[in-house]
Amino acid sequence: MPNRSAIRFAKFHGLHNDFIVARAKNLPRNLAKLARAITDRHTGIGADGFLAVGEARDTSNDARVRFFNADGSEAEMSGNGIRCVGAFLLRPDRKPRALRIETPAGVKTLETIRSPQKGGRLEWSFRVSMGEPIFDPARIPFKAGRTPPPIIGFPLPTERGVLRVTVTSMGNPHCSMFVGDFTSMDWRKVGREIERSRLFPHRTNVEFITVASRDEIEVRFWERGVGETVSSGTGSCAAAVASMLNGFVERRVRVGTPAGSLEVNWPQGGEVTLTGPAAAIAEGRFHCES
Repeated sequence: MPNRSAIRFAKFHGLHNDFIVARAKNLPRNLAKLARAITDRHTGIGADGFLAVGEARDTSNDARVRFFNADGSEAEMSGNGIRCVGAFLLRPDRKPRALRIETPAGVKTLETIRSPQKGGRLEWSFRVSMGEPIFDPARIPFKAGRTPPPIIGFPLPTERGVLRVTVTSMGNPHCSMFVGDFTSMDWRKVGREIERSRLFPHRTNVEFITVASRDEIEVRFWERGVGETVSSGTGSCAAAVASMLNGFVERRVRVGTPAGSLEVNWPQGGEVTLTGPAAAIAEGRFHCES
């Protein structure tokens, strides 16, 4: 019989984008296998992603995190996920404070906007400094040919024909497309195809955007390694940045999703910030093979 171990976990959601969070210490070495098992919605706990939180390499930072998608692939960054990490770190005493968290996409700063009231729900709101958008095709990465950055209105070949897309990175690759509405195409099918386009060596996240006004957009998300999600932090940032690059909106945007709204701000010459909630769902022990 295989040896079995119990992993202590906590589960959070950032605007219904759900994550299982565990301390990296004493986790099995094969984190990709663990991520697939623990996020399975039938035989595991069930989630869009798994977050392993370890000690920071730099003592001036609070923690280090690795992001895993439900298929076991590792991501560079998650805007909703990092807010869940913030809630995980602040949960013991609930006292609001700023956090600095190391990620594969660099150090991200979280400002606590709202913390739980005594006796109330374990729900926080954070403003996350997401860094500057990346437009260099080699860094996204994206095979843009001779198209200079930023990649706006790129003619992307698909089974549906050529689709015009804006390609950016928020520490992870994004392909954003503007649509008149969400019923005029099978956006899930298109998202699944674009995710694995040969022009994206590391695959990509895909956003489908409708513009409601100069300060509001509505987005649907197809996430790399997960599929359809009801919200996405980096996806909301990428969609807002794409809308700004195309001249459709101002520098502060409300991003509507099927789960609610997030706020994205990109001041001229500054970093993108993402503001949104993170809430605790459950905690317990997950039994897995050692």
